[in-house]
Amino acid sequence: MNKIYVDDVGKGFPLVLVHGYLGSSEMWCNQKEYFSKFCRVIAPAIPGFGESSDIKSLNTIEGMALKIIEIIDEKKIEKFNLMGHSMGGMIVQEMTKILGNRINKLICFATSSIGEIPGRFETMDETREKIKQDGIEMTFSRVPKKWFVKGDKDKNYYLCENAVKNVSFESADNALIAMKNWVGVDNLKNIENETLIVWGDKDTSYNFDQVNTLNKEIKNSRLEIFNDCSHNVHLEKPNEFNVLIENFLN
Repeated sequence: MNKIYVDDVGKGFPLVLVHGYLGSSEMWCNQKEYFSKFCRVIAPAIPGFGESSDIKSLNTIEGMALKIIEIIDEKKIEKFNLMGHSMGGMIVQEMTKILGNRINKLICFATSSIGEIPGRFETMDETREKIKQDGIEMTFSRVPKKWFVKGDKDKNYYLCENAVKNVSFESADNALIAMKNWVGVDNLKNIENETLIVWGDKDTSYNFDQVNTLNKEIKNSRLEIFNDCSHNVHLEKPNEFNVLIENFLN
């Protein structure tokens, strides 16, 4: 079985949502409910993660981008809006590099133009080593807490717990390798699509320098910062987040 899980809901101009590391299609649940009232929302689960945890994982960002493009082409979608979160933000930059103006508007959310980020709470290799030493269960209970200001007390933290239930060591490690080896900074000047960059001011995974680089280097972009949010603004302040995205798309 090679078909990854894809949620495809609503009607209208398509909006493709690409989740991040240790994520799932379900983690977009607040966005799917909101945007499907006036958009066709397509939310895949990346191979090896979430609802696609039984599919062989990939160890390059480009490979993940091509897999999502394959889905879009199978659905015969020519033009669409595109949003990526965290590692998904790297994937959507790679998709934009390949597809150019087939992407109407681009949203880079809590992400970066490089995978190995200076100032991250730990290096990719340190995370990889900790998974090996501590086991995936310990890592999966440790890392997602950093994505919320309230940690595991956030009302939507359960979505992170659901997402990692069946993720293997290989899938978790492959994605860290993919991010570590990915560099997209040189391509930013080639992105001509109207772009919104979204960041939470308490994000310890991707610091301000990372989103500021995106904003400075992408010609037609603007940066919106959410106060008192960490890495998962779409789960911490879903209503405000959805309104911001809707206004940008319209």
